[in-house]
Amino acid sequence: MTDTHLAVRELDCKQEFPWECERLENCRPHLSLLDQMTVQRGTIEDWRTLEDLHYKQSGSLPAGSHHFTLKLGDELIGVLVMASPKLLLKERHVVLPRLKPTGQDNKLTNQYRMKWINANMSVVARVVVDTMYRGAGLAYRFTNIASRMEGKRFIEIQSSMSKYNLFAHKAGFQFVKPMRSNKYDVGIRFFRSTFESDPADLEAIIEEWSAKDPIERAAVEKATKDFYYAHSALEKTGKSLGGVGEARVARMSFRDCVHALQQMVLASPLYGIYTNPDVGRDDMPAVVPLTWFDNQPTDAKLILP
Repeated sequence: MTDTHLAVRELDCKQEFPWECERLENCRPHLSLLDQMTVQRGTIEDWRTLEDLHYKQSGSLPAGSHHFTLKLGDELIGVLVMASPKLLLKERHVVLPRLKPTGQDNKLTNQYRMKWINANMSVVARVVVDTMYRGAGLAYRFTNIASRMEGKRFIEIQSSMSKYNLFAHKAGFQFVKPMRSNKYDVGIRFFRSTFESDPADLEAIIEEWSAKDPIERAAVEKATKDFYYAHSALEKTGKSLGGVGEARVARMSFRDCVHALQQMVLASPLYGIYTNPDVGRDDMPAVVPLTWFDNQPTDAKLILP
């Protein structure tokens, strides 16, 4: 293109767009709506509003669940669910080895460990952002701000999605190397000896089970529930003690039991932990602008204006 052509094109542009333009070098894209977004505590109703947009689409939430919301003005566009952490977690023991049972623990030390974990730790159980606003960096900013506002010393996350979406990494969580379930070998043996279907294929297992005669179906269901309860630490801790967990497993549908067994045997979610730099401060606002995330590194105290 000649200089004359360039001059004519520039003149046409000025006639079509008469306002002044500024050229920025090395500029970064920015969603202007971020300036209108805030994080604050919410309710279970906020979660119910957006839960169908979460990939798990589960009606049940972990024990101790409470909620943070992300809002654009008065519009709800995101929800984060915090919950009570598990009392025993092998990935946590890699990061915090002093919390690992020694084999010589007694009732007193077990109770102290439980009280310390509940007082100092929470877990990010769910994060969901309205599909209209995904891809703009909201999730990691939201997760970081909510983790600061939670007020606990450590915030954990166990997320299969973190293998594919690095939102928790960007939020400041440090991850340990993925670990295979302790129940993998024994679980695979059970699946192979009980079903012909792939252990990871829930629908195939259900279809295979449904095709059996009623007596055999009942026997397989009982064996599956007995195996799951016998090997599930989740059903034998905290509020599940005293036969509560056993009764809950007995009430499970066969589908729910197989799904829980698959989670116990096959799942290997990434474990991450965030050390909250704002723990103990009493000047944290009840409503925090989302853009405050960008004022400091993830491991530094939140700068308040």
